[in-house]
Amino acid sequence: MLQQIVSYIGTLDPALIYVVLFFFAFIENIFPPSPSDFVILVGAILIANSTLGFIPILIFTSIGGALGFIVMYLIGEFLGEKLLRSGKLKFITQDSLDKADRFFHKYGYNIILINRFLPGTRAVVSFFSGVHKLKPMHTFIYASISSFVWNALLIFLGIQLGNNLVLVDKYLSNYSQIIFAITAVIIIIVLVRFWMKKKKSK
Repeated sequence: MLQQIVSYIGTLDPALIYVVLFFFAFIENIFPPSPSDFVILVGAILIANSTLGFIPILIFTSIGGALGFIVMYLIGEFLGEKLLRSGKLKFITQDSLDKADRFFHKYGYNIILINRFLPGTRAVVSFFSGVHKLKPMHTFIYASISSFVWNALLIFLGIQLGNNLVLVDKYLSNYSQIIFAITAVIIIIVLVRFWMKKKKSK
């Protein structure tokens, strides 16, 4: 199944694929549920099965990730004070904000440098970078480095998967069958227990 999906995607225009990879890398910082890492991984798998290249994918995804980080940084810079210090968010106290200020001013750039390795917190890091008004150029450089290193590792992993796609597809197929069997057993057990309980109640 995976091999068929990759083969189909590989028939698409490479320029379109690069745009899609850029978009998902960009949008992740603004809408955290975005499956950007998975999309980039699939894009990297295509390197072994299409005309896509390592360097173009790395450049597009890294620039997209860094630009998305800066957009969220700007949102934090211009809206953060109104949202956080207005008192409208009752669950955020002034004391916790003061602690966050001290922490971010001390470790802010280091956090940005490793932010790509912290799934689930990337949008938070970019937002609070703006709230605490870290230097924009420094922020962009650190975000770019973090995005570049993370995407390079992710793309390398995708290439390895692409070179062993038949094996990966086999394992995924076996995994799906195992999960299906476990799910079927659980459903049967639940139905039997429900039937026995209903029989006793009568």
